[in-house]
Amino acid sequence: MVSRHEDVRTVLNDRRFSADRQHPDFPQLVEGGAAARRPGEERTLIEMDAPEHGPARKAVLGEFTVRRLDALRPRIQEIVDGRIDALLAGPRPGDLVDSLSVPVQSLVICEMSGVPYADHESFQGHTVKMLKQSTLPEERGAAMAAIQGYLADLIAEKEENPPDDLLGRQIVKLCADGTYRRPALAGLGFLLLVAGHETTANMISLSTVAFLRNPEQLALIKADPGKTLDAVEEMLRYFTIIDAAAARLCVEDTEVGGQLIRAGEGVLTLGCSANRDPRVFENPDDLDVERGARHHVAFGFGPQQCLGQNLARMELQTVFDTLFRRVPTLEPAVDVDELPFKDDANIYGLHRLPAIW
Repeated sequence: MVSRHEDVRTVLNDRRFSADRQHPDFPQLVEGGAAARRPGEERTLIEMDAPEHGPARKAVLGEFTVRRLDALRPRIQEIVDGRIDALLAGPRPGDLVDSLSVPVQSLVICEMSGVPYADHESFQGHTVKMLKQSTLPEERGAAMAAIQGYLADLIAEKEENPPDDLLGRQIVKLCADGTYRRPALAGLGFLLLVAGHETTANMISLSTVAFLRNPEQLALIKADPGKTLDAVEEMLRYFTIIDAAAARLCVEDTEVGGQLIRAGEGVLTLGCSANRDPRVFENPDDLDVERGARHHVAFGFGPQQCLGQNLARMELQTVFDTLFRRVPTLEPAVDVDELPFKDDANIYGLHRLPAIW
């Protein structure tokens, strides 16, 4: 286990540590994790090493440029306003997970990818089962297969006349390059749908609770919305909701932090520990939205760092600025100790967030 900030960054940026989850010696974070995979299953971006990883990442990188994301900003604002309208018009207490966190992220990622939002409950159910630590290997495998099969069928429908959405544009681009393979594109869609959906939705819920528990921090962004992006970075550092997702397999004897890691050994990089490293972050257990903690590793580090990180930042910024402006009297309907946190999941978050205003 690698826990210091400097050492975590070293491992994640070193080709001697492989991200190939299909290797038989790769460390499994849940019992029977390897058994959930199907033989010959396509690798997703986060499972590829060089030289395969670079071209695959470059092919989709254009979907996440600043220019393309800026074009999405008005629609994201419209989605957030619409969900807050529904929350205010609904019963009290309202559940911010069901009313805001999940639908905001689902609508954004579905519209961006070209996945019908009407199907979100189905793939969301499979995602929850897949990420729950106690799910049996055969059930986890079935959930993964269901999402991948759904995406493969959806992509097949788009092939004849590709629409102007992420999946459609990828079909056109990859066909022009002579590299198009439906299973590979379904793997990319799987990664975007599952990782993008669960992460940002959980960050919205957790951050809302953190702001409400730290009113002096909330007051800072209310007084100066220019500080919201710094607050986003601090929330990402503070929670680090995917703590050991950046597991690696050492493929060549390597010394890290004065310790020898031998070829064939599995490595867990502990992002939460790295983001609470007192050598890097003063008073790391304090929430400080003025910290300017942009060197955290909540999105990973190196060539495998999160592809959609700037989209996540934009969504979180929009939600925080809009929610606390429009619902200034928001507060949890129960004590924080009574909230159902996702202690049983591979991505930390909240199952429900009952709130009043």
